[in-house]
Amino acid sequence: MYHVVIGVDDNEERALACARAVADLPGAETGARVTIIHSFTDNPSGASASQIGSVREATEFLEERGIEVSVTESSGDPAEQILDAATDGDANLIVVAGRKRSPTGKALFGSVTQSVILNADRPVMVAGDTDD
Repeated sequence: MYHVVIGVDDNEERALACARAVADLPGAETGARVTIIHSFTDNPSGASASQIGSVREATEFLEERGIEVSVTESSGDPAEQILDAATDGDANLIVVAGRKRSPTGKALFGSVTQSVILNADRPVMVAGDTDD
């Protein structure tokens, strides 16, 4: 069994892109365990990660395919929290979402994604952009 950590923000389409990428991995339905992490930068309502729409969508998508999912939450720098969750959970793979940028920003994946890629000590998969 392998362990995948998915970093999820508030965007449901990007969360589903990550979930689809994991579900498409060979043997995922019988051999993958997924931890979805959402890092709060601001949470005045005191919501839990499982109450966030993007987290719910990704969780439901994976569970419908028979993939074991746990949800965790944190606060602070999202990239650091994703990397810490991967280290703490001895993950085999980290999955984050990419997004389109302006012509100037096309060379960058986005601050969180870029930071995860540059600082990870394990493989990182960037799920395709779904934004128009």
